[in-house]
Amino acid sequence: MAEVVTALSQQLIEAMRKEKLILLGSIDAETGGPAVSALSWVYAMDEGRVRFALDARSRLIAALKDQPQVTLTLIGEGSVHVVYGRSAFVTEQLEGVPFALACVEVSVQSVRDGMFYGARIVVEPEYEKTYDKRAAEKLDGQVFAAMKKA
Repeated sequence: MAEVVTALSQQLIEAMRKEKLILLGSIDAETGGPAVSALSWVYAMDEGRVRFALDARSRLIAALKDQPQVTLTLIGEGSVHVVYGRSAFVTEQLEGVPFALACVEVSVQSVRDGMFYGARIVVEPEYEKTYDKRAAEKLDGQVFAAMKKA
């Protein structure tokens, strides 16, 4: 059986302070079924807290208010790391960002290795932003700075 820990390792903190593809698992407010969404604005505050930003118009806002239990999944660092936790809104409007973004903080309850036995991740998922690179970098800087300050 895989080891269960109750805090992020230093390796995961560092990974979640870089721009990585993170999958958010939640419960859909309309259907009551599982939902998975991709996030890029994610930042590990410390070993027990991870923040992420969402468009304030997102369906996820209602879902997280209704059912705050979530998972954050990172595919990388050699494995599939699943962070289980409880979400709470830090703010519904991040300051210093040109449009309405909410900031959510996940209190880490446990971290599990979700990779199947006898394998490891050798190539991490990558993505590219398909809009103006300079504008994307500027917006990313604004969002990450606002999340850390909120």
